[in-house]
Amino acid sequence: VQLQASGGGLVQTGGSLRLSCAASERIFTRYGMGWFRQAPGKEREFVAAIKRGGRSTSYGDSMKGRFTISRDNAKNTVYLQMNSLKPEDTAVYYCGAFQAGGTMRSDYDYWGQGTLVTVSS
Repeated sequence: VQLQASGGGLVQTGGSLRLSCAASERIFTRYGMGWFRQAPGKEREFVAAIKRGGRSTSYGDSMKGRFTISRDNAKNTVYLQMNSLKPEDTAVYYCGAFQAGGTMRSDYDYWGQGTLVTVSS
């Protein structure tokens, strides 16, 4: 397994969760990392991305100000801190690796298995 996502769960509205995605060293050192999500019956949606150097980040419009993406180079892990969660944030969250861009699904060469986030009202 080259990308392993974890940290999903059930949280109440307004709560917080931190997702983790552990990558192989080969991928982590060569790729930018990002998160997408997919709710039932909907298309996969861009959440956040961080470039390989760690200094450039991007966010989907509805995540700005609430979500923070970061990467720990010592642990080959990318994190997604999610605050002020809303029921509409309920989805399976997928981490992925990209070489360029990072905001489009087609940018990604590798995907993890997904972790379910459920926000109750």
